[in-house]
Amino acid sequence: MHHHPTAPPLSSPPPASIPSTVAWLGYGGLLPFLALAAVGLWAPSTPWWSEALLAYGAVILSFVGALHWGFAMAQIGLSAPERTRCFVWSVVPSLMAWPATLLPAAAGAVLLVAGFAAHLVQDHRLAARTLLPTWYLPLRWRLTVTACTCLALGAWAASR
Repeated sequence: MHHHPTAPPLSSPPPASIPSTVAWLGYGGLLPFLALAAVGLWAPSTPWWSEALLAYGAVILSFVGALHWGFAMAQIGLSAPERTRCFVWSVVPSLMAWPATLLPAAAGAVLLVAGFAAHLVQDHRLAARTLLPTWYLPLRWRLTVTACTCLALGAWAASR
């Protein structure tokens, strides 16, 4: 007789408040945005800051896109077309982020801001159809607004 291991029980509901690890990682992830935007504002002749800001923004935009790949795999109750849309969307931020690193600083920053804004729209669409943690959208709003503000300041500083 072949024994199949029992599937682990479904996890308990997500916590209502943001887990401290998530808060530390999420808000800590803003530090490079803040530091690089500050360099752009106060020492714009520093040669590497704008490329570093675009590169970091591109990496983070790719990361948030990958969240939807994970949601597509793990969320219960998505229809097959909804799941497919999540998988397809999850790669779009990377496809926006990569060319942003090849553009002049201001244009690259605009493309990244557009990518972050579009992803926030997709987060809201997904949250309307699934049971995401209650802290997810407020966190994504705060992180997105801060990242986009830093990218916009960087674009402005680079074009001065």
